[in-house]
Amino acid sequence: MVKLDGEKIGYQVENRHILNDMTFSYTSGDWITIIGPSGSGKSTLLKIIAGLTVATTGQIKLDNVMATDYPISDYRQQVSYATQSAQLFGNTVRDNLNLPYQVRQLVPDELVQKQGLSSMALPENYLDQEISQLSGGERQRVGVLRNLLFPPKVLLLDEISTGLDAETKAIIWQKIDRVHAQNHGIVLSVTHDESEILKATHKLELATMKEEADS
Repeated sequence: MVKLDGEKIGYQVENRHILNDMTFSYTSGDWITIIGPSGSGKSTLLKIIAGLTVATTGQIKLDNVMATDYPISDYRQQVSYATQSAQLFGNTVRDNLNLPYQVRQLVPDELVQKQGLSSMALPENYLDQEISQLSGGERQRVGVLRNLLFPPKVLLLDEISTGLDAETKAIIWQKIDRVHAQNHGIVLSVTHDESEILKATHKLELATMKEEADS
């Protein structure tokens, strides 16, 4: 059983509260869609959960342990963050799909990598495809696959399908759906797509906070 808790999470920049006193609790199998207007803190919340941004107040717990008590490399193996534009590195697709093995000090499994590419409707010989030769949709598929080679306990999705064509969206979401069904992790997704919002078992709606009056 996976458990993710946020206790009185707040985030403030100068005199502006972006998040204020947020508390939530989710468990295995939950799919949460985060909605709200621009500037309401949707991406900020995901980054706090991912350990990429430090909350001004409050704390995140994973399986009843404070996120800050985990070694950061261990935490990020369990909580995976995918963005709208995949940040690929190195020269080839292989460089990127080897990374999840390397951080776990494991030998890359080429068969699993090729099966992953096939599940994303990419040719198996794309392992040695240069990153510079990939289209935007192909880059995004490789990036999401990198997040899923070792399914995390918590998967954070920050508008990952924005700007993609319908076919690429369908391929990516089918892969995520399969992994979620098999592994029963927790998914938190920021999206404006109505069909994606309907996937949710829970909705978390954020409102834009007003700036404090000068004292």
